[in-house]
Amino acid sequence: MGGFGGGKPDTSAAEESLRLQREETKRAREKAEQEKRDLAMQTSSSKKARMRGGKRMLLSGARVAPEMGLDEEDKNYGTKA
Repeated sequence: MGGFGGGKPDTSAAEESLRLQREETKRAREKAEQEKRDLAMQTSSSKKARMRGGKRMLLSGARVAPEMGLDEEDKNYGTKA
C-alpha cells in the first residue's frame, strides 16, 4: 500500500517567526529591567538628597541671610586683587 507524500512538512517559516518573537521578547524584557534599574537609582538618589538636606546644605551658616545670595564683599572673597 502506498503512502501520501513521505516527507516532513516545511516548518521553516514558523520556526523563523518563533525565533523573531523570542528575540523581541528578550529585548522587551531587557528594556523593562533597565527602566526598573533607572527608576530605582532615581528614587534612591532623591531619597538620599532628602535625608542629607539637599540644597539646604549649600546655604552657608556664616551669613546673616544665606538665601539672599552674595554681597559684593562675599563675591571678592578669595580672589586676588
